[in-house]
Amino acid sequence: MLYGRTPLHVFEKGTVTGVRYRDEILESYVRLFRSAVGPEFILMDDNARPHRALLVDEFLQSKDIRRMDWPARYPDLDPIEHVWDALGGAIATRNPPPRIIQEMKTALLDEWDQLPQEMLNSLISSMKSCCKACISVRGDHNPY
Repeated sequence: MLYGRTPLHVFEKGTVTGVRYRDEILESYVRLFRSAVGPEFILMDDNARPHRALLVDEFLQSKDIRRMDWPARYPDLDPIEHVWDALGGAIATRNPPPRIIQEMKTALLDEWDQLPQEMLNSLISSMKSCCKACISVRGDHNPY
């Protein structure tokens, strides 16, 4: 299960709020994935506003889900950013490109399923060394 993937969740119309993040992502995917992985599971999300809502903190605490502390301006350390890049690249090469929202949703779901599992595994495996490297410089280095 560690080297698996959940289905890609595409938010339907509207803005992603703390409530939607809790209900559509945390409750539907993270809680179940955490149960499969076990007590060593640590959630890594970024500092997006919906992720930091009080109701999200309360939900995570009530489900005994630990969250990794994450620096605000280090997107290249976040493996999901590399996944989004790969997904965006795959969408950009489609011919014809998606023209309407439903075509984009279908393309995203198809391309998500086609992402090589080896790439995802490599990104997951790299997290430990990335975090160690960041800690070793005590956060004194800002690449930007």
